Amino acid sequence: MGGGGGVAADGGLDLRSAAFSGHTMIPDRYSRDGGDTSPPLQWSDVPPGTEESVLLCEDPDAPAGTFTHWVVVGIPADVTAVGEGAVPEGAAVGRNGYGELGWGGPRPPIGDEPHRYFFRLYAVDRPLGLGEGVTADDVRAAIEGRVLAGGTLVGLFGR
Repeated sequence: MGGGGGVAADGGLDLRSAAFSGHTMIPDRYSRDGGDTSPPLQWSDVPPGTEESVLLCEDPDAPAGTFTHWVVVGIPADVTAVGEGAVPEGAAVGRNGYGELGWGGPRPPIGDEPHRYFFRLYAVDRPLGLGEGVTADDVRAAIEGRVLAGGTLVGLFGR
């Protein structure tokens, strides 16, 4: 899995985007300077017993260590997509690395090799009870031992 810190079950969910494919460039309009809109995501193969899904987007290539771009918790189990610039009804957004709620688009240092942005979706076996403002570390602690399946989509972005 890499970089998840003890959270298992990375597999089983097919996570994808209509905006970019795995290990390809994320379009500029989703970047911090290009519109700062969250990309659309779709997924399938949510296992029986899922009570909630959670979504993280992180850049492990950031100069100061892993940088959080998006945290979404409380995604209802029957939801299988997040629209562009949207959050599913009933879900809550956490705090990104910019100190803001919701999506904070890629903005790696100019001249760096393209950074990798790991979109990770986890299906968990109980409601986590997490709300607005939660951090990625809070999510990882809450889902420990609760993950039924996971899916990862990696996008690239450089300037």
